[in-house]
Amino acid sequence: MVNDSALIISKRQRVAAWMVHLFTATGAVLGLVTLYAIHLGHFWLAFWFMGAAIFVDGVDGTLARKANTKVAAAKVDGALLDNILDYVNYVMVPAFFIMVSPNLLPDGWRLGASSLIVLASAYQFSQDDAKTDDHYFKGFPSYWNIVVFYLYFWELSSQINLIIMLFLVIMIFVPIKYVYPSRMDYLTKRRGLRILMLIASVMWAFSTMGLLLFHPNEIWTPPAAFAVVSPIFVIVSLGYAALYIAISLYRTFVPMTIDDDDDV
Repeated sequence: MVNDSALIISKRQRVAAWMVHLFTATGAVLGLVTLYAIHLGHFWLAFWFMGAAIFVDGVDGTLARKANTKVAAAKVDGALLDNILDYVNYVMVPAFFIMVSPNLLPDGWRLGASSLIVLASAYQFSQDDAKTDDHYFKGFPSYWNIVVFYLYFWELSSQINLIIMLFLVIMIFVPIKYVYPSRMDYLTKRRGLRILMLIASVMWAFSTMGLLLFHPNEIWTPPAAFAVVSPIFVIVSLGYAALYIAISLYRTFVPMTIDDDDDV
């Protein structure tokens, strides 16, 4: 049976919807080149590709809703495509990074830890309520690419890195609701606060880019003057992470309802 709403979709709208699907699919290419960069040992270049994949994932949902892809390009299941690419870029790519990076984990643990990550995340991705009806992630949302970046940047001991990773694997199964940065409908009814959270997310993105740009790596050594601004990026990046966790915990135990005044 033909959906009546599909009959009034213009050619321009269909093209726009298919272009959004194509934009989403570029995440697969980014995942592929990230794996190649990791294989070559260009870890900081790999992080730039990971960041590009996060950007695509962060905006494609909004574009899909605006383009009404469910109707204008209904032959492609956008949600399924998004989940496939999320598993590639947020789980498989960083798991491969963990296996290849020589100092991130203790000897003998790289394969085991990577296997736990991909198995636990596969369980999470297969749950029908992995994304809740009020637009939150249930359980630690497998941000393994971000975790790997922070651990690599901090240069902690391999034993501490292992403890952190095992803890986060466990947290996948703990039903805490984590904020979905691009879907904040049930974060607060106050539009101003949602905009502030969005601004904070953008600031986190730019601060993380700053950490990549101004940190010495195998590709280039930044001028010594850049060392002055680097701590600012650290503070903003970690501050957002703390804010994200705090708000997620708050909304887990104090969910927003239709009658809330929402004084978050």
